[in-house]
Amino acid sequence: MSVADKPFVRTSILAAEPPPPGERGAVAWIRRNLLATPKDVILTILALALIAWAVPQLVNWLFIQAVWSGPDRTFCATTIQGGIQPDGWSGACWAFISAKYDQFIFGRYPLGERWRPAIVGILFILLLVPMLIPSAPRKGLNAILLFAVLPVIAFWLLHGGFGLEVVETPLWGGLMVTLVLSFVGIAVSLPCGILLALGRRSKMPVIRMLCVTFIEVIRGVPLITVLFMASVMLPLFLPTGWNVDKLLRALIGVSIFTSAYMAEVIRGGLQAIPKGQFEGADSLGLGYWQKTRLIIMPQAIKLVIPSIVNTFIGTFKDTSLVTIIGMFDLLGIVKLNFSDANWASSVTPITGLIFAGFIFWLFCFGMSRYSGFMERHLDTGHKR
Repeated sequence: MSVADKPFVRTSILAAEPPPPGERGAVAWIRRNLLATPKDVILTILALALIAWAVPQLVNWLFIQAVWSGPDRTFCATTIQGGIQPDGWSGACWAFISAKYDQFIFGRYPLGERWRPAIVGILFILLLVPMLIPSAPRKGLNAILLFAVLPVIAFWLLHGGFGLEVVETPLWGGLMVTLVLSFVGIAVSLPCGILLALGRRSKMPVIRMLCVTFIEVIRGVPLITVLFMASVMLPLFLPTGWNVDKLLRALIGVSIFTSAYMAEVIRGGLQAIPKGQFEGADSLGLGYWQKTRLIIMPQAIKLVIPSIVNTFIGTFKDTSLVTIIGMFDLLGIVKLNFSDANWASSVTPITGLIFAGFIFWLFCFGMSRYSGFMERHLDTGHKR
């Protein structure tokens, strides 16, 4: 029998052939995904009609009739047709965002000291970008600078001392607090989650019981409860005269909450590793930590990258819950400014919420896209 006569060879050859010219391109994609059945045709027409009705109105409200500058709320009632309209008829009040922009970013941080958080942001970007580029050299040094050196420098710059004016954390707010909480929560939760996942799979009963108890207790209560306990109940257990900074309490609460969820994500990746990988590592004579660090954990993390990034995104969004303990992140500082009598109008709240939502979406979408990039970059195995 020749090679051409073998059925499995013919199947492989046919599978490798490209589709006919009529089944390729944008038209073919539309035919397959949007117009494949009568039901799909009806749903596509309805969706297009909804888009044609909604998009022009959104563009008109967000951009065309929007007010981009002005000192107070009275300008937000002026439309492009001229004259004063009721608040409900005006477009978006972007003048409110422009007037409060610095406060949305820095909170009540002193105006003359805002160069300090700006420097911290620049240093963070300069260290984060090469860390996210797979081909960038000196990853170890970059990681030390980002996760060990930068937090010390950032605390000194943001809080002050040693020659700088002290800025108490109650004055911090806005996007700065959101980024601080999310960065610390993400940086702490990944290593702690790995240790908790390993401890839950440990053969030592005491360590396994402690890890299981911690994970199940923290995962069994909402983050609001954890923040409330860290802010209100923790000081009750401290000796008289001791006080823990409110921001530090929030950092601890967010970190332990995210670590518990991260532990289950990592444990799922460990359970997905074939048993042969463990046996192969044992046959090479590797110790437990060598086997875990060099063989098991890299594969486990690669398998659960989407879940890890999903947890990071959830942490970033959950930082808005710190409002319950009297801190004002981006969303909290935006809502706080709704009470400003100079900007009290019916369009001010919705404009502020759209601005905050867009900032949150921008960061979350960036993390999601980077997750997809890393999945494709590391997609070297586990295929059939």
